[in-house]
Formats: sequence, C-alpha cells, structure tokens
Amino acid sequence: MLLRVRLTLPDRPGALAQVTKALGAAGADITQVTVLERGDGRAVDDITVYCPDGTSRQELVKSFESLEGVTVDGVWPTREAPGTYPELEILKYITAAGDRALTTLIDSLPVLFSADWAATAAEGRIVYASWRAPEDFTVPAETPARPTALTVEGGLHLIHAPLPPLALSLILGRSEGPAFHRIEVHRLTRILEIFLSLPATERSVARQLRK
Repeated sequence: MLLRVRLTLPDRPGALAQVTKALGAAGADITQVTVLERGDGRAVDDITVYCPDGTSRQELVKSFESLEGVTVDGVWPTREAPGTYPELEILKYITAAGDRALTTLIDSLPVLFSADWAATAAEGRIVYASWRAPEDFTVPAETPARPTALTVEGGLHLIHAPLPPLALSLILGRSEGPAFHRIEVHRLTRILEIFLSLPATERSVARQLRK
C-alpha cells in the first residue's frame, strides 16, 4: 500500500538518511520525496512510501518519533503514483472531455492531492461530487476570494476555492492526515487557472447546472 507521510525535520545533511533507515527497519521503501518548505534550519517534506499490506501506521509514527528533531505531521493513504506527472495527464483528459470537463476534473482531484473527495457547489448546494463525498456535507456559508485551506468541525481539512467565471465554488476534502499545505493550495490554484481557460469548461458547467 502507498502512504503519504508529512514530516518536519532538521534541514541538515544526514537527516533524510535517518528517515530512510527508520523506514527500512519498518519494511517500507521511499518512492518519492517532495520538499514543501525550508527555513530556520527546518524542512517540511511529504514522503510517499510503499509499505507491505498490514503495516501499522502507529509503528511507522513511533519509528519516526524516535529520531532526534523529527516531528510527524501526518500519515495517510495516497493513490498518487510516484514518479509521474499526473497534472499533465489529467489536463490532457480534460482537454478532450468536452461536456464532461468539469466532472473529469472533480473525479481526478482526490488522486492528485491525496484527498478523499472533491465537489463543486452553487448557492449552498452540491452540484457534482466525486466518489466518497459525504452525503450530509454542509457547504461553507462564504466562498473565499481565493483558494483557501481550512479545517472545519470534526477535523475535516478542506481547500475551498472560488470559480468566479462559472458562479461555482470548488471544495476538496481530506479527513486523514494534516491540513492542506500552502504549496498544495498553490498547486490547486494553478490547475484551476488552466482549467478555467479551456474552451470546454463553460459547456461542461452548463451541462451540470441543467441537471
């Protein structure tokens, strides 16, 4: 199984080698490392690891916490295949999706961001949602002026993003793991900018609103 691990660790030579050693002792392999931020002698990394089925997340957390200066910010499942460029693949599919451009985007975002679900909303109601979206989800009352990360009641982490040309908002939800990082918000912002520039976008939204 694939897991995403977010760690805060000392920004010094050898720190990641310690993490690799701890993972090896737990029977897990690093498949990808993404540096989210660096500064003041600390780094925040998202590490994708392959673990044998049945690996205990609690044991992984303990192995990291035994390392000097390492803090575990979260461990959660991911479906994003490491070593690929999924944004490019998804944007290619969206370009050819015609009236299904919006639904293709929404169905793809949870994989891209190691999230649980995504949805679009208008006037307080869900217009379209991906698989695993909660049926009783309450859309936030106010749409932010720009994509924003927040955590709501129950510990659900969200990115709430406006889609002003379409009179819609987009919601990305993650129930496990840490809050969305500003780098993830920035990444989603760029994807949405490209999506909103596609000729098929308005047609696909109109199709959903007619349902």
